Amino acid sequence: MPQKIAIIMDPVTGIKPAKDTTFAMMLAARARDHAVDYLEMNDLWVENGRAMGRSRPIEVRDRSEAFHELGTETTGPLDRFDVILMRKDPPADAEYVYSTYTLELAEHAGVCVSNRPQGLRDINEKAFTALFPDCTPPTLITRDRARIRAFLEQHGDIVVKPMDGMGGSSIFRVREGDPNTSVILETMTRFDRRTVIAQRFLPEFTAGDKRIIMIHGEPFEHALARIPAPGESRANLAAGGRGEAVPLTARDREICERVGPELRRRGIHFAGLDVIGESLTEINVTSPTGVRELDAACDADLAGRYIDFVTGETA
Repeated sequence: MPQKIAIIMDPVTGIKPAKDTTFAMMLAARARDHAVDYLEMNDLWVENGRAMGRSRPIEVRDRSEAFHELGTETTGPLDRFDVILMRKDPPADAEYVYSTYTLELAEHAGVCVSNRPQGLRDINEKAFTALFPDCTPPTLITRDRARIRAFLEQHGDIVVKPMDGMGGSSIFRVREGDPNTSVILETMTRFDRRTVIAQRFLPEFTAGDKRIIMIHGEPFEHALARIPAPGESRANLAAGGRGEAVPLTARDREICERVGPELRRRGIHFAGLDVIGESLTEINVTSPTGVRELDAACDADLAGRYIDFVTGETA
């Protein structure tokens, strides 16, 4: 049965259709005859206790140019939609959090909001891994440079990342004795005023930093292994890595079995687990990517599976 779906995202004019997972979701929704409206975060507000939104219907075509067309703007309560997909990219800053309050009001009015606003608000994609220490590499979350130095001394080779980054931005690999250690830690922590995450460096990343797509806590049977470019310490596709589909290993499935029930409990219907070697490094819940690459490699329709789930077409 056709439904009304709203998708909240970054400006559609800035996406790369061949790689964009949100675009794949729009294509899948329209292929199923669902009506799709497009919103950005500044199109949301609350008026007299009711979640409101300004939206435009969007038509999409699977091509690199002239791939979308927007219709006439409408304004009204968000409960005019059956489903709202929150696909705004990080950072999950204060404005992002404020938007989840608006979406929670829509949820209370009967709209299926995915991922669930409270789950998005509660989960930091880096810190959430701390719930599963048996799945992760040695990890430190702190803003204290002295603690990071001690962690570096203990492990000899670490990676330091901001808590709200994406796409491999602002990630530093630091080895013991690196003359740039002080400036890296000063920059990353802003002189002990900003919390960061440090993890033991995993040399297995050269074989691929795997992205595992989880829909309602269940993994797709292949992961997207993101292979770093020569001389690059980041495997993210946005940082020049290349992707290839690989079957899940027994360890991958073990990690998914640990994380999946917690994702379901928190209403995280669509997530991306990042796994290097035997270790879980991140749990992406805001706008996980990798679907278009996996669909092309495996002749799959992951976005369609997700759309079917949120519209109630599958259990």
